[in-house]
Amino acid sequence: MKSDSDPYMLAAGTPSVETYRRLRTASGLSGKPVEAALAGLPNTWHAVSVLHDGEPVGMGRVIGDGGCFFQVVDICVLPDHQGRGLGKRIMKALVDELERRTPDGAYVSLIADGDARFLYEKFGFTPTAPASIGMHRTV
Repeated sequence: MKSDSDPYMLAAGTPSVETYRRLRTASGLSGKPVEAALAGLPNTWHAVSVLHDGEPVGMGRVIGDGGCFFQVVDICVLPDHQGRGLGKRIMKALVDELERRTPDGAYVSLIADGDARFLYEKFGFTPTAPASIGMHRTV
């Protein structure tokens, strides 16, 4: 999905461990150990990367059980490429795939950090509070 005037291309596919780790940390997300990335990435349900001159500058993934529950994760764009609508393009590609392939009634969740909630709201995501509250535990 690239036009002659658009320097960015969206590509489906799970990023390599090296690319995944680099994009996360360079975009300000937490780092993940090699072992964790090696174990987790093969469980990706769907992923896209944004390429600029063939180099990944952004990504997003959907993980889940393939039927009932899905989670949008790893939405990130390198700082030098932010502000160009790339996060929106990543989310659109992921949501389009969710709408195309998930069964009726599938529950899709995400954790919105800071102002990212404004992006996710554009794709129909709404806060779960006060009916429920997101919780986490780091091991």
